[in-house]
Amino acid sequence: MSSVRGLAGLAALVLLLPPLAAAAPGARGKDAGDLLGKRPPEWSVSHWLNGRPVQLADLRGKVVLVRWWTAPHCPFCRATAPALNDFHRRYRDRGLAVLGFYHHKSSSRLDPEQVEAWAGDFGFEFPVAIDGGWRTLRRWWLDEVPSGWTSVTFLLDREGVVRHIHPGGQYVAGDGDYAALEARIERLLAEPPRARP
Repeated sequence: MSSVRGLAGLAALVLLLPPLAAAAPGARGKDAGDLLGKRPPEWSVSHWLNGRPVQLADLRGKVVLVRWWTAPHCPFCRATAPALNDFHRRYRDRGLAVLGFYHHKSSSRLDPEQVEAWAGDFGFEFPVAIDGGWRTLRRWWLDEVPSGWTSVTFLLDREGVVRHIHPGGQYVAGDGDYAALEARIERLLAEPPRARP
């Protein structure tokens, strides 16, 4: 009985650890925490949907949430879509820019019209781009933290610095990952923009 209580206590302790304290699944060497405090490189994406093309530099002064997603067979992407839509609706007027980067995982040919249909199915109202060949996903994430997850989320502050990473999988309203991301968004939106020289 004491070993069961010990295991329950250990499980509770693991649940209390911040998401960045552990390496992403499958990570070797670096973990997500090694990317915090750094500025990611400019993205290389194409076929923008739901808006005009935008560069990372254009978003300076905004808090930026970038989520990589795929369809139609990614249950994590489908489960997380409502959270992304919710964050976009609730925080866009306060300075949050939500962006979706589609990365193609199918053996079929990449079809931008199909991506647009999937984005519509997920209800995305925010800008979505296609990360062809996973160029930006590799430069931002997979080259730095080899990981089994590609559905990663980056949260950047108003200066374009990485302040939070959800290393993949899902977050839905009511779970701990959603709450952690929501709290980090609130905190970053409350930070005043830094004065520029």
